[in-house]
Amino acid sequence: MIREFAEETGCDAVAERLLGVDSRVIPAAERRVPGSPPHQNVGVFYQVRITSGTPQPEPNGKTGEPAWTPIPDVARLRRSSLVDIGLALARTLPPTGHVAPVPVGGLIEH
Repeated sequence: MIREFAEETGCDAVAERLLGVDSRVIPAAERRVPGSPPHQNVGVFYQVRITSGTPQPEPNGKTGEPAWTPIPDVARLRRSSLVDIGLALARTLPPTGHVAPVPVGGLIEH
């Protein structure tokens, strides 16, 4: 996880704690590709501390423009529903490592 974080952001970090795990099925009707089958998504969320580096694009990768965004501004971004799950885990630190289902709507995408 830390290696992947460094590759996609250009920053080094240490994992401070496991926040939780989320597993959900995205029904076929909600997939963006017509005719796609249901999709099982599992997210593992960690709290990390940046130790060095500045955000930069992943060379030949899928991260185009990493940037720090203040948490209050995240609600205005187009984002995956996984972002809101991670924020809920970080905010509540549930002892079970799970949060209630996060509704998808507005700017949020699967």
